[in-house]
Amino acid sequence: MMERPHLPHLQPSIRQPIVFLTVVTHERRPILACAPAYEILRSIWANSPSLDGWTVGQYVLMPDHVHLFARAATDAKPLARWVQTWKSLSSRRLAADLKITPPIWQKNYFDRFLRSADNYGEKWNYDAANPVRKGLVSTAETWSWQGKMEDLTF
Repeated sequence: MMERPHLPHLQPSIRQPIVFLTVVTHERRPILACAPAYEILRSIWANSPSLDGWTVGQYVLMPDHVHLFARAATDAKPLARWVQTWKSLSSRRLAADLKITPPIWQKNYFDRFLRSADNYGEKWNYDAANPVRKGLVSTAETWSWQGKMEDLTF
């Protein structure tokens, strides 16, 4: 199957929009819903504001993909470079900790600029319910592999 190039998006309507991202593991390997992946990604995202200019808000790790919300500072790396950076850093650590062979992530990712606080809330409620829809837990609140790094507000 031929991969499509990542498509550029229209300019957002606000200066520093919240971006919704979905990043999928290579061949949809179910490797993310575990303590090592959770800690590795949280530690990388915790350093992102000072290193890359990106702040992560809410996120949920599913076995084979991650959904997250993020916002760039005015001097941040471009989105594609930031995603490439955290995917690269996490790949090395996940491969070592989980004793798996790279690649860890699919090359592309899905991104969408959010337009309002309502849009953020709707997206989060839907994504937080993913583990319930997949039969992994009975309530969204009991899924261990979710959280919030910072409050992202409109």
